[in-house]
Amino acid sequence: MTPSPDDLSFASATKLAELIATSEVSSTEVLDHLLARVERLDGDINSVVTIDAEQAHVRATQADEAVVAAKSGGPALGPLHGVPMTVKDSYSTAGMRTTSGAPELSDYVPTEDAWAVTAMRDAGAIPFGKTNLPIWAGDLQSFNEVFGTTNNPWDVSRTPGGSSGGAGAALAAGFTPIELGSDIGGSIRLPSHMCGVMGHKPSYQIAPGHGHIPSQPGMFTMSDLAVYGPMARSVDDLELQLDLMVGPDRWDTPGWSLNLPPARTTDVKSLRVATWFDDERCPVDPDVRVLLEGAANALAGAGARVDDTARPGFTLEKVASTFSQLLMAALSGGFDRARIERFASDESDTPHGRDRRATAMRHRDWLSLHERRLQMRKSFEDFFTDWDVLLLPVMARTAFPHDQSFPQAVRMAEVAGKEVPYMDLTTWMAPAGCCYLPATVVPVGVASDGLPVGIQIVGPYLHDATTLAVARMLTEVIEPIGPPPGFE
Repeated sequence: MTPSPDDLSFASATKLAELIATSEVSSTEVLDHLLARVERLDGDINSVVTIDAEQAHVRATQADEAVVAAKSGGPALGPLHGVPMTVKDSYSTAGMRTTSGAPELSDYVPTEDAWAVTAMRDAGAIPFGKTNLPIWAGDLQSFNEVFGTTNNPWDVSRTPGGSSGGAGAALAAGFTPIELGSDIGGSIRLPSHMCGVMGHKPSYQIAPGHGHIPSQPGMFTMSDLAVYGPMARSVDDLELQLDLMVGPDRWDTPGWSLNLPPARTTDVKSLRVATWFDDERCPVDPDVRVLLEGAANALAGAGARVDDTARPGFTLEKVASTFSQLLMAALSGGFDRARIERFASDESDTPHGRDRRATAMRHRDWLSLHERRLQMRKSFEDFFTDWDVLLLPVMARTAFPHDQSFPQAVRMAEVAGKEVPYMDLTTWMAPAGCCYLPATVVPVGVASDGLPVGIQIVGPYLHDATTLAVARMLTEVIEPIGPPPGFE
């Protein structure tokens, strides 16, 4: 029986690959369906900003021919065989425009794929389009001079987040089954939360980012804090994509190996969960907190041990301050000397001034912050001897209204009726980001404003399988939120 169009719109990539391999649907049919859906529904969202339908059709036809050949003893099919997908526009795609939202790259067409894209293609996936982001992937929103603003499918007056905002919006709207995200200050986790989809920030340095922009095309530097990971609508797809993305970078290939530990438990009755859902450093909107607590209570009701008082031995203020400064330093790689010197001389006691000085910090100051980070990593190491995961908010509120004022440091955001500095919205990104830990985001409900809320599942370093396993447990004990109204 041929699947209905709705099934194709919101089927997982794993399911689509199964349907294609068994000839219940062809790769060409899935591609045509998704292209038509983007054409019909993406106008007000503006998530898919570059499409190469011609090459995608060539590859889909080849994929369909390979299915026939496989049934006659031909080569085995990959786990994503024939599955169309979109790719965040910071990932280089051979033969398809890649801009990273920058005007100077508006006509740039790479000659080779980013390594993560190669991994998807090798598994049989067919990238057919690119999704929007902020310039150089550097904002909590997704807008740029090249393609304009991406809107949230749940409410077009709100941002889908950034920098993987186009990816999150496309997933939520049923334009693609899977996406490639990247995360340095929350760029996988924030859009997943704001768009009501799933995302996984891997442990630091287990998935290479060669071919990701920034850095500039042709540069090899991998930034501190930056990771490259999957976004999807199902845990199955996150796990499959992560397995495909994990590997050595170009320098470590000759002698590199990695054996990630299995999930600590797949039985919710033996799961040990700590929760940290509010803090005076970054108070969480009550509507958001209620949904987070409901998710934790659902785990407890299924038999998990849940504790809301356990903490990793440092304050949110300490880890947020450390993270903020390390993040500013990590983002300075493309700045010229004159700009660095100008930032270093800014003595103003404002968020903008403090960010500028952190961007221009001396190496000895960075080393001091790095040691502080390592001390907190040790605290987390001790903490996770007693607990399997730590549940955190993703952001203190739901998706916020568009605000494109410049510079970012002058922006303000409203949380629980109070105005807070814009970058405070990244505060709950700090524990996992600063300490290189894996974090999986899954939606846990829709707030009273009609916008989705995600939860952040943080685990020990390299225990990515554990956070993904807990994500699966959560999806089994809470109700799914479904697609945004109008995109069913």
